[in-house]
Amino acid sequence: MGILGCGVLVFALFFQCHSRSVQNPMFRFKRFQDNDCSRTRHPFVLSNPYNFSLDIRLPGVIPTESDSYYCMAVPVPTSQEAYIVDFVPHATMDTAHHMILYGCKTPYATQGYWDCGKELGTCRDQTKIMYAWARNAPPTKLPKDVGFKVGGDTRINYFVLQIHYGDVKNFRDHHSDCSGLTLRMTSKRQPFIAGMYLMMSVDTVIPPGKKVTNADIACTYTSSPMYPFAFRTHTHSLGKVVSGYRVRNGQWTQIGRQSPLLPQAFYPVTNTIDVRNGDILAARCVFTGEGRTAVTQIGGTSNDEMCNFYIMYYMDNTRAVPYMNCGDDGSSELFRNIPSEANIPIPVSPDHMMSMKHESAPHKDVVELQEPKKEEEVLDQGAHLVEVSDWPEADLQLGQVSGLALNSNGDLIIFHRGDHIWGINSFNLNGIYQQKDLGPIQQSTIMVVDPVKGKVLKASGRNMFYMPHGITTDKDDNYWVTDVALHQVFKLSSDGKDRQLLVLGEAFEPGSDKKHFCQPTDVAVDPVTGNVYVSDGYCNSRILKFSPEGKYISHWGAGSSDRKRRASFLIPHSLTFLPDKQELCVADRDHGRIQCFMADTGEFVKEIKKEQFGGEVFAIAYSPVQGGLIYAVNGVPRDGQVAPLQGFAISYSSKEILDSFSPDAQEFKLPHDIVVTADGNVFVGDAASDSVMKFVQSAKAEHRSVKKGGIEVQEIEETETFLQANLKPLPKFPAQHPVAGVQKMQEPSQKQHQQPLAAPEEKETSKTAANQSARGASTTIITTLLLVPLVLVIAVGAFIRWKRGRMYSDDCQVKLEPSGSAGGILGKIRGKAAGSLNLGNFFASHKGYTRHGFDRLSTEGSDLEKDDEDGTDSENEEYSAPPAPMSSS
Repeated sequence: MGILGCGVLVFALFFQCHSRSVQNPMFRFKRFQDNDCSRTRHPFVLSNPYNFSLDIRLPGVIPTESDSYYCMAVPVPTSQEAYIVDFVPHATMDTAHHMILYGCKTPYATQGYWDCGKELGTCRDQTKIMYAWARNAPPTKLPKDVGFKVGGDTRINYFVLQIHYGDVKNFRDHHSDCSGLTLRMTSKRQPFIAGMYLMMSVDTVIPPGKKVTNADIACTYTSSPMYPFAFRTHTHSLGKVVSGYRVRNGQWTQIGRQSPLLPQAFYPVTNTIDVRNGDILAARCVFTGEGRTAVTQIGGTSNDEMCNFYIMYYMDNTRAVPYMNCGDDGSSELFRNIPSEANIPIPVSPDHMMSMKHESAPHKDVVELQEPKKEEEVLDQGAHLVEVSDWPEADLQLGQVSGLALNSNGDLIIFHRGDHIWGINSFNLNGIYQQKDLGPIQQSTIMVVDPVKGKVLKASGRNMFYMPHGITTDKDDNYWVTDVALHQVFKLSSDGKDRQLLVLGEAFEPGSDKKHFCQPTDVAVDPVTGNVYVSDGYCNSRILKFSPEGKYISHWGAGSSDRKRRASFLIPHSLTFLPDKQELCVADRDHGRIQCFMADTGEFVKEIKKEQFGGEVFAIAYSPVQGGLIYAVNGVPRDGQVAPLQGFAISYSSKEILDSFSPDAQEFKLPHDIVVTADGNVFVGDAASDSVMKFVQSAKAEHRSVKKGGIEVQEIEETETFLQANLKPLPKFPAQHPVAGVQKMQEPSQKQHQQPLAAPEEKETSKTAANQSARGASTTIITTLLLVPLVLVIAVGAFIRWKRGRMYSDDCQVKLEPSGSAGGILGKIRGKAAGSLNLGNFFASHKGYTRHGFDRLSTEGSDLEKDDEDGTDSENEEYSAPPAPMSSS
């Protein structure tokens, strides 16, 4: 055993030393880091028919003076449209001050590299900034379903890489530099297009010795809605803090705030927001002139300053604007109300600055952007919705529950059918109600319930309805309800007096014109304009829009991103209004999908269709938290498909299912409507069990199936309290009846918690005696078996270290031949291209400081990239971009 212990000790020490040499760049000769020019690289690597990568590197340059700007153009490797879904930088701040990647149609040169900081610029035409890097910023992982669109009709046929070399003293040993980027790309269409909004100051003057100088920028936004998901700040050495905001109705909402002395990466936005027409975008850079003896102006050299706030955003593919900019000075009146945090410098420790100078960012420091992004998401309050089994505390005595709503106090409003039941004989084939002789429902069909205890607060709606269906409230707490038997929509007072404030449609008269409905299913009301939206319904396949007074405005049918494959609504069953996005979403029940539209025009925005829905989506609700969450319940499809009946929490931006939930004490039979409260609690009304179930965001973990790395595992977690937890991506549903599925999930859990106690002490003693004899006989064999491979591993490790020592020794310098450089290889694949902007030229002349921005980002947040010092250059590395969404999702 002593020999074994010594062997293990040697083994551990060896690998500790080896791991340090891998992890810490200071253990390597600097020249042989990621920008080693001696390597033979393959600039274009095709991973599969859809995904490929493009390596863009300067071909071994040696700057001869400080503040040099060098550029090189590389053609987009396809004439068809393609999407950049990831950027991987290969540079250190010891060599490069910053890098910018532009896109354009006509660069100043298409062969070799050129000095783009003096006479020549980057492109001869309009340029778009697509990526920026400085100060050892780590790689940036882009959100799923988002891509920068290039090629095709985008006028981006060339990439132009610009690198600013600050201090020429970094090249005193005359080594050549091959800094650059790797672009991960895909030809698969991305549903969202990324863009760049660049805010910059062009005329700020920083007096010498002055402690604080502010550079304020502000512009009114005038384009289609955009959704910021990342930001980046950039100044030179005098910058202390840079902050960006959206200003809406006088309210300042932070987009991002950061010290420009930290790694200048793109960081996730502070708040998930949208920016709409009429909003103001504002930014402030705080500088200090202390230590300077002369005036400092905005310029392109290291002794000048810059004030840039970059916003990475995404837009829907059909309305995307790939670049926007703002260079207007903000008014003192506007900035009088800027949050005080914008004036507080963010301290950066000297240790942090040293680590930034001498260390490359390892793979674990990759910045993962969230929003629209992203495959695993986190709910702010809890991880999973679970049923409150003892709610309500008393029986509510309900009929078929058809609709749910909330009033301004947060009380739950239940719309039910009393003693009327929708059966197969209720309607004929034309949608005409066949049971008028039953008369209206005599019970109170509208009940206001305390959401905490379930106590009935008040009831109304007697002798008014025949077959209740949908209900919602407006800003004045009036009820808006539909009756599928009456084919009408009612606006009712909520004071319990059942006053009919407005009636749309004609009683018992179905129709498809502007004044008639045919079994209307639901209502939604815009809380700002008061406009009313009606889903119509079981017979018609349309959404109608009315003024608050009931005047017809417009109507529309189902939408599709592919007009050739548009399918009409098949029972638009439920509506939810998205106030923060001014959109209306529809549960297209029998198509098993959710479709969203611009509320003012009816223009199609997006579709969410998931296999887990099982072909039916009965009801939806919306919460504006985290950029928007859509809650939904499915149903049992008529075509024989089998899917568990459950509820879903879905990210509006990424369209990913974040959580699923179902009751434990009972089961869903026909979940018919759903609402979500301001604090994240969910209520589901079930039309078959005549009940309402309450779900809360619980901090208790439960036995559930999760998918990790694509592998489905059963996970049993201890019951414990935690504040935040990741929502697991859902496994695909089992092909079995939902009730059986629940039972199979529960039974193993109970059995595993009811295992017998440990054996008595006497039995344990006899076991120990028997084991000791067997253990003694096997020790020698085990030791021998362990030592043999250990010796082999040490021998192989010693050989590897000997080889690495020769490769990286100072005496063994590899000569760089121009013909073998990356530039030579890149020259072979050059073709049609696109152009970019030259900040160096602008600051030399103080003209033409144009700002052209990002084109949509798209990437999966998986561990597809291996980004240690060597990993990103492997010719065999395969990048798998997210698959293009089906036309139905």
